[in-house]
Amino acid sequence: QVQLVESGGGSVQAGGSLRLSCVVSGRALSNYGMGWFRQAPGKEREFVAAITWSGRRTYYGDSVKGRATISRDNAKNTVDLQMNSLKPEDTAVYYCAARYTGFAIADLTVESRYNYWGQGTQVTVSS
Repeated sequence: QVQLVESGGGSVQAGGSLRLSCVVSGRALSNYGMGWFRQAPGKEREFVAAITWSGRRTYYGDSVKGRATISRDNAKNTVDLQMNSLKPEDTAVYYCAARYTGFAIADLTVESRYNYWGQGTQVTVSS
């Protein structure tokens, strides 16, 4: 059984930074593209960032481009999301997700194509 567990969320003031981590158990990550999505109250879940199975390609949503960095360690089965210059509009529950891609390049921005999801971690940014 595949489990994704996020951590690192919390409360921070605008301009601050947070590093979110996702630990995956039950499956080796090496054939999976990994993504981060977020959902704010009353809004649909939106794409934040993604990284291919090899780590060679990364993708970012427009709202976080230039402020976020996604990285992975396949040996440790972890994926991290570093968020800088946080804004109140970054307040949301952040979810880690895994999509089986084999060794192919796939569109990792589409929420519905992910196979596994974590429970989420809350990020609150105050002004």
